[in-house]
Amino acid sequence: MQWRVRQAGVADADLLSLVANATFLDTYAPSLEGADLLAHCLKNNRAEAFAVWLADPATIVTVAEIEPGHAPLGYAVLTAPNFPIALEPTDMELRRIYSLRQAHGTGLGPALMARAIEDATRIGARRLLLGVWEQNARARAFYERHGFRVIGTREFQVGSEVHIDPIYALDLSSRVSASA
Repeated sequence: MQWRVRQAGVADADLLSLVANATFLDTYAPSLEGADLLAHCLKNNRAEAFAVWLADPATIVTVAEIEPGHAPLGYAVLTAPNFPIALEPTDMELRRIYSLRQAHGTGLGPALMARAIEDATRIGARRLLLGVWEQNARARAFYERHGFRVIGTREFQVGSEVHIDPIYALDLSSRVSASA
């Protein structure tokens, strides 16, 4: 499978919404209540939510597309952090990073992560934060392979369910110094 990774633009809000809903449902349908999943997707994965991120100069959205044809396979979103921990002005959050199941094992996940780290470093972030569902062992192992370490927890609500999710951090300070 051939794919490409590129920075998303304002015209990509609909395709990002589509892939966000597909990946969220694919990842969590076996584990969460259907009504809760639907409510979460309708609230958080609307094209309008992506349009807000795409219009924000402090947010970077990356999309992965199959080649040829450019159908979306995954995406990543870097934003200002929103966690219940002590934050530094140079922190950035990897708010989302997802790929469709058929792209697993193709190197797309590592490519999206590399791009997110590169983008965060380029804009001067010294620490990259992310939250992950406590029961998503595959994602947690992926983050740990990339050097992320648990630094705290947060409550994350999906419908009526509240989860205590780990917050991970990756120190980018040596990368920022090297790129300066």
